[in-house]
Amino acid sequence: MASTTSQHTTKQWVLASKPTEAPVLEGPDATFKLQTVALPPLKEGQLLSRVRYFSNDTGLRNFIQSTVAPERFYVPVVEVGQPMRSGIIAEVIESASPDFKVGDYVLDYHLGTWSELVILDAATSQRLGPLPNNLPLTHYLGAFGASGLAAYTGLVYAGGAKAGDTVVISAAAGATGSVAIQIAAKLLGAKRVIGIAGSDEKCAWVRDQLGAHACVNYKSPTFLEDLRSATPDEVDVYLDNVGGHVLDAMLTRVKRHGTIAVCGSVSGYNTSEPMALKNWFEVISNRLTIRGFIMLDYMDKAPGILQELIGAAADGRLKVDDGQTIVEARIEEQPHVWMRLFSGGNQGKLITKLI
Repeated sequence: MASTTSQHTTKQWVLASKPTEAPVLEGPDATFKLQTVALPPLKEGQLLSRVRYFSNDTGLRNFIQSTVAPERFYVPVVEVGQPMRSGIIAEVIESASPDFKVGDYVLDYHLGTWSELVILDAATSQRLGPLPNNLPLTHYLGAFGASGLAAYTGLVYAGGAKAGDTVVISAAAGATGSVAIQIAAKLLGAKRVIGIAGSDEKCAWVRDQLGAHACVNYKSPTFLEDLRSATPDEVDVYLDNVGGHVLDAMLTRVKRHGTIAVCGSVSGYNTSEPMALKNWFEVISNRLTIRGFIMLDYMDKAPGILQELIGAAADGRLKVDDGQTIVEARIEEQPHVWMRLFSGGNQGKLITKLI
């Protein structure tokens, strides 16, 4: 198809400064700046799309500032002056690709931007089809998207979890953790699945609705004792999303030759203080394996994984109805919605519905 010549403008959040602590949302030192920009005409193979949903993920904090050098980071970082990126679901309003038509809904895992309108490459955009049981398309950002893929690949490939194992999952009420609990318990047949979450209410949901055998509140003054009681036979696989004192405690509970699969370290994202691990010698004494992973490493397996997860939701093994928190917000409010992640303001996946 020929490229289009129509001109569009859009409101768009750009990175104004790199934070060293928590992002600043107001004032002269604000981390982000809202601006209105003119979009270029579409080129062959591109899609002009209206953003309907933003994916809010703690990992985006590392896109804007990280201890990892940009050339060693797993995706391109966001530099000052560039648009803030995230996963999105968008509706095609103009197409310069024969593979997409106006009205198609498309997904991009991490190259979307905090904008009202975006130009996407057709080659890297995923057309979204209907989900079984009339489930909303927003689950493509969560259980049937990057969050579900991280949960599955972290347990199965990075962690090596299998039937009969004892598995612990931190951030168990979050986007990845809430899916991982169910994968371990209902799809892999783990003998015992323990969640770690930040409130008694979240632990009740993880235990009573998601199927964990136990859940421990890491904010409780009795956390260490509770964790020990919940893991009497120690732990084969620990899926770590948080680092910090939770990881330090889990180093004492993973059994000899056990595995820790690491996909996040949210406890340290908004602080310049180094992470302290008093129990690090457990790694040596008990010959533990610690393996970092990114779900993008396993994209060749993604179609089969997503087919399995969607099938499990269709037959009732995987519960996703309560696994997302959708916040309706204007583009001006997006940074505030994203920051809810760091105060526990979500159950399951946090999604912005752009209004």
